Amino acid sequence: MEKKIINPWTWQDARSYVQAVEVKHVESTLYVSGQTAIDEHGISSDEHMRVQLQKTLENLEKVIREADFQLKNIVRLNIYTTDSAALFENFDLFQEWIDRNQIKQTSTVLEVQQLFETLKVELEATVVK
Repeated sequence: MEKKIINPWTWQDARSYVQAVEVKHVESTLYVSGQTAIDEHGISSDEHMRVQLQKTLENLEKVIREADFQLKNIVRLNIYTTDSAALFENFDLFQEWIDRNQIKQTSTVLEVQQLFETLKVELEATVVK
């Protein structure tokens, strides 16, 4: 597999995403359903944004690793949130996770009126190998 990052500017670097990713010679593609702060028993978190974001990242990581893919090969990561202000107040957690796992992904952040039950953030990913 070959990945090529396309960034005509540099400003997006501070926001932990890229403008485009070209992928050639893909062996397999994993489309990951939106992951949230739901525990192993299916109970939705009612914690604040930072705790939910951490659990959501852990759940996303678990699904990707279980499928035998690598986090660094996430090429698209969409973020849905019920509270953009709270998400961006805790964005350092997301950015540290992106940096630590050497991810270079396209992203869209969307504020939505509601997610399932008490959830505040959901991450949807596409991963290649």
